[in-house]
Amino acid sequence: MSDGILLINLGTPEAPTPAALRRYLGEFLGDERVVDLPRWLWWPILHGIILNTRPRRSAAKYARIWMPEGSPLLVHSERQAKLLRGLLGERGRKDVRVVHAMRYGQPAIARRLDELVAAGCRRIVTLPMYPQYAVSTSESVYDALARWQQSEAARGIELIPLREFPTHAGYIAALAASVREHWQKEGRAERLLMSFHGIPQKAVDRGDPYAEQCRATARALAEALSLKEGAWQFSFQSRFGPAAWLQPYTEPTLIELAHRGVRRVDVLCPGFVADCLETLEEIALECRDAFLAAGGREFRYIPCLNERPDWIAVLAELTLAALDERVATVDR
Repeated sequence: MSDGILLINLGTPEAPTPAALRRYLGEFLGDERVVDLPRWLWWPILHGIILNTRPRRSAAKYARIWMPEGSPLLVHSERQAKLLRGLLGERGRKDVRVVHAMRYGQPAIARRLDELVAAGCRRIVTLPMYPQYAVSTSESVYDALARWQQSEAARGIELIPLREFPTHAGYIAALAASVREHWQKEGRAERLLMSFHGIPQKAVDRGDPYAEQCRATARALAEALSLKEGAWQFSFQSRFGPAAWLQPYTEPTLIELAHRGVRRVDVLCPGFVADCLETLEEIALECRDAFLAAGGREFRYIPCLNERPDWIAVLAELTLAALDERVATVDR
């Protein structure tokens, strides 16, 4: 018997094509955790309008950032799992199997869990790769895990679910190191903007802690970088639909900065631990164009943690601590 680790990210289409996007968006936007509307209201909109119009536009966006090996999120997720597996081996834990999964699309969570069980794993740490908790992301993963636990394959298997880590010391240190390295190479901009994925404001009004956890991450990172007030700020991106989402919005914030005379900005996305459509296309391309068109001179995007060794070390710390703590609890 051995232990397993499952790294879980949001998801990605299989190809930058309208057909692949239609399948992916149908699964993603069909999740009640993602779109909190009555099915009788949302279903005709989703299947009658959105899935007939959005896939083509989204496919064009994906095509702009698609890598030779495939979707950036999938490529980085595969590399992270491989590097974590190697690091654990170096630390004498070659018995621990590491794989990755996607909440939407492939490889699916249930499929990966079945594979780990078939390989002899009886304890499996599950880590949603979301530093900040949100019902629409984290709870959706927990839903999928709970459904799998009702299957025949789950009998006798212990899942060890890990939660969010918005101010984990290693995570903040890795982010800070990535910013310092960027400054050493490119120089330091007038303003550092931290852009987090948005969620509907009504979710926060109902008690979702996501917004406060994003603020906590931003404050911790600013402190780690010894940034003074006025040298940094945070915003929220990826608004979907007409309802109010968390503000300030990222693109209007960048336009306002340009109008106020800020000529150079550095932008990073601390809520994403792997580069994807939202960082490479929305931020690094669309928001860059908006800032420059509004009068800004230089826009620098700081990549996500991706395969940074210090980030892989954080993954090892989080997952091994969960396994070893569970062993100590049983021993006591």
